[in-house]
Amino acid sequence: MVTALMVMISLYFIIKLYISVMQVGFINRAKRMAPVLMGSADYLKAGNYAVAKEKLQMTGMLIEYIMFLVWLDGGIRWLDAVMGGMDAPFKSIVMVLAFLLINTLVELPLSLYEKFVLDAKFGFNRTSVGLYIKDTLITLFLVALLGGAVIWGVTAIIAWAPLWWFWSFLFLFAVVVALNMLFPTLRALFFDKLTPLEDAELSEEIDALMKKTGFVSSGVFVSDASKRDTRLNAYFGGLGKSKRVVLYDTLLEKLEARELLAVLGHELGHFAHGDLYKNIAVVGGMLFGMLALFGNLPESLFVQLGIGNTPAVTVILFLLFMPLVSFFIMPLMGVISRHNEYEADRSGGELVGKLYLANALRKLVTENRSFPLSHPLYIFFYYTHPPVIERLRALGFEERGSGKGAMRSECDADSVERELDNEGVRS
Repeated sequence: MVTALMVMISLYFIIKLYISVMQVGFINRAKRMAPVLMGSADYLKAGNYAVAKEKLQMTGMLIEYIMFLVWLDGGIRWLDAVMGGMDAPFKSIVMVLAFLLINTLVELPLSLYEKFVLDAKFGFNRTSVGLYIKDTLITLFLVALLGGAVIWGVTAIIAWAPLWWFWSFLFLFAVVVALNMLFPTLRALFFDKLTPLEDAELSEEIDALMKKTGFVSSGVFVSDASKRDTRLNAYFGGLGKSKRVVLYDTLLEKLEARELLAVLGHELGHFAHGDLYKNIAVVGGMLFGMLALFGNLPESLFVQLGIGNTPAVTVILFLLFMPLVSFFIMPLMGVISRHNEYEADRSGGELVGKLYLANALRKLVTENRSFPLSHPLYIFFYYTHPPVIERLRALGFEERGSGKGAMRSECDADSVERELDNEGVRS
């Protein structure tokens, strides 16, 4: 059994590494072709960043693989022995949190390198060392507090119920729904400073846009995200009465009002189609399947690993193998997610105008230095959003350029002219 697991784990990492190698080779070739959606300098810079980021991810894969082997080959047994003298409920919480903390510490050097070397080199990082330490300590505190409560709940269910995986699913699914409701509040409380949108005219336009789709929000807020990063983003957070619209201040700086409204129109499209609830349902289905699998692990596995079949060990094995299982489920989730993104783009185009959404997408690609081309295998496994070129094509903007799969850095003039006519902008 253990040998079979080792083979599965090795194949998992070989496949991931192969996909990354293909992606790096693809981008290195593509960045030498005619620029797509960006100017030459930005296109090359985005390509170099994508390659450097992927190589860092490959290093992370190697570390993750080593940690897999360490934990299975005596690591869990050692951790169990270290916690040996504690009472059962407290031991389960401490043991699982220690497992998470050790993995976090092992991955910390890569996280620091990504933030303060790689992102700084390409002009993204604005986080000071002090702010990074503060964010890290707050994150660890929340993991210990909230994670400890969740771990206690799951381990108590495992110890109490014969069909523990089913009751754990119900408990964890409730936690997922609650976190979706509380996310905006927690983020504003501990990380981002949110202030009401001061632009009265823009706020009125956003309110009018929300009324078209029946979206009821507790307010429109601006996040001071620029103190950490230069990337552009916006999100609709929460469920029910806790829903709110949050705009990054970087987004307000870079997008024109109509472009920003088109981005929000896209997000409102997700709301109108019930995508948030669909995503929660998909996550619930994945969680149900994974818990059903881990709830029926053979006793021989624990014997061969030399560890007891305790609630804490079961949770650690679940956390250890969750990335492997989810990796092979992600392509299905990606297909669903990419379909939803096309539909949301269509809604955003109808609500505000396809041209404005197309221009916003181009600016997002440029400002976030998102290389617009990827290997098909990489898209299949990792992309939750369609490639921007495909999204623009779906909006009606034609592909142009000298390179294979290339598009002009500006939307095709004929397409723009037709779109302006359709939207009644031109006289």
